[in-house]
Amino acid sequence: MTTVRDVRAMAGDERITMLTAYDAATASIVEEAGIDVVLVGDSMGNAVLGYDDTLPVTLDEVASRVGAVARGTDEALVVADMPFLSFGADVAESVENCGRMLKEEGANAVKLESGPHTVELTERLSDLGIPTMAHLGLTPQSVNQTGYTQQATDREEATEILELAEAHEAAGAFALVLEHVPTNLAAQVTEAVDIPTIGIGAGGECDGQVLVFTDVVGLAASSPPFAAQFGDARAEIHDAVSDYVDAVRAGEFPAEEHGSAEEELDDLY
Repeated sequence: MTTVRDVRAMAGDERITMLTAYDAATASIVEEAGIDVVLVGDSMGNAVLGYDDTLPVTLDEVASRVGAVARGTDEALVVADMPFLSFGADVAESVENCGRMLKEEGANAVKLESGPHTVELTERLSDLGIPTMAHLGLTPQSVNQTGYTQQATDREEATEILELAEAHEAAGAFALVLEHVPTNLAAQVTEAVDIPTIGIGAGGECDGQVLVFTDVVGLAASSPPFAAQFGDARAEIHDAVSDYVDAVRAGEFPAEEHGSAEEELDDLY
């Protein structure tokens, strides 16, 4: 089984693969394909729950999905993405919510959308044995402040990202997601810290990459410009369901082999 220590040791040595999953069936496929880390992302809000963004996603929704993914995997590291306002306001409540993901749902670690306010919390979680992945750059839970545009495009903001990366490493974070920041900034952050950086829209110099499952397999109706589609699951599913509809309407399904009869029941009516 992939451990937090394994992921940390991969920095600068072996490329880390991370992908989201939100249910046991998907998680098992992702793991079979060789993914190192499965992120149960709050991106479930957009990807599978029908919300416009991640803000409405609740702690209970994440917990349910984390449990499903944990039950569907044996080898990959399962990381629970803590949803909006489930952390940061109160340290004790934050610890309780994060701990729930490990103690009750089977996650191996948590991820926090990070900033100056999460440095102390990251240290507290690490001290208590809750491995924590930081996340800097574009943080979708801050969409009302930042929008979805590329972050840290000037020297002041870029310097802040670099300093926050170092602060979270010092606080005990075992890895760092860098989202939608300039590629040369991501390269410098990767050089500056010893923990692995995992990029999404941050170029190829990070130690690993993460994307949303529905984007990768081509299930999403639309994807961000920094994502890549490696399949066309939407078309495949559409064709399969369309064939099913046609077969039922034509009386071709179910066929005789899809059921069985008991002779002693022939004269019931």
